[in-house]
Amino acid sequence: MKSNEFIARLRDGQVTRRQALKALGAMGVAVGTMPLGIRSAAAADNATYFTWGGYDDEGMFAPYIAKHGGPPNFVTFGDAEEGFTKMKAGFVVDITHPCSNDVPRWKDSGMFQAMDKGRLEHYGDLFGTLVNLQGSNDDTGQWFMPFDWGATSITYRTDLVDLQGKEESWEMLFDPRYKGRIAVIDSAADTWYCLAILAGVDISKPLTGADFDKTNALMKKLRPQIRMFTNDMTSLQQAMASGEIVMGITWNETPVALAGEGHQVRFASPKEGALTWCCGLMMHKDAPNPDGAYDIVNAMTSRETGVYVIDYWGYGHSNAESFKMADPGVLAQLGLDKDPIAYLDSGHMGIPQSDEVETRVNRDFETIKTGF
Repeated sequence: MKSNEFIARLRDGQVTRRQALKALGAMGVAVGTMPLGIRSAAAADNATYFTWGGYDDEGMFAPYIAKHGGPPNFVTFGDAEEGFTKMKAGFVVDITHPCSNDVPRWKDSGMFQAMDKGRLEHYGDLFGTLVNLQGSNDDTGQWFMPFDWGATSITYRTDLVDLQGKEESWEMLFDPRYKGRIAVIDSAADTWYCLAILAGVDISKPLTGADFDKTNALMKKLRPQIRMFTNDMTSLQQAMASGEIVMGITWNETPVALAGEGHQVRFASPKEGALTWCCGLMMHKDAPNPDGAYDIVNAMTSRETGVYVIDYWGYGHSNAESFKMADPGVLAQLGLDKDPIAYLDSGHMGIPQSDEVETRVNRDFETIKTGF
């Protein structure tokens, strides 16, 4: 397609985010595929954003790009625990992207600083309930700026998975008919906690030894079913599109992307409840570029970024004004047409656990994953 035709279709919403990246690539525009070393070298004076793989999406940084002439320096991690470990080993960034249950532990590490609320341009537009999540702020400022929120559940191919009249449930993952055709997120923060919900563990309370025993037993039972552990949602989507994988533990973006490609999929509402979450932004205490760090935060919490996150990723956003600008039909389809706390409360949202407990969760997950 010609570039002017493509731009018109993109502006009119006729092209999905993934179609946009494909089309730009065909035109010779290397969006999102440029090696990190080249991008970092080209923007050496920019702030560095340390985030989950996939969030190095320039669509989330339009105000930053307008101001700086290019995106931040992107560095990605597989999950928040990996990122936390790397920073404890001395890796210094400007802004990073944990989730709300990480905040007290990350704050107590001494590696982060509170943000000056006076420099947060969109602070007044954010959902107050998200701004005030446990440990997010105190008299010194805002330690955690909420950005995105959503659920972790099972995406499945409705044309390839037969529920045989049963309710959607986390038990779907154990169906012997689909052994070797299951994918899970390669992160204890998602997969282990999803199995904890099935085990009847109350993740809104401190975890006990009995909670570990019940959850680990289910993890060991599930292990032979799993074909793919991954944090690369693009690879997971491709495997589901081909039918190699028929169901997987995913975030909201996966069913949105697959449905946009014409596949018959559903994001399950397990009878036991989904895992719900809110993630956001924290500033390193030794941020080399604090001005750029604030520019990243302000870009990501802007109204226009909020609309992009809703429309192209299928996630909720922290900016309440974004919901006034988004398509009501899209919001209803995604289940985002209600207060974020009502959404988060409709599932199971874990509380911050102690450092010792989170270390054990991650250790047990890795041990079971490797077959021990």
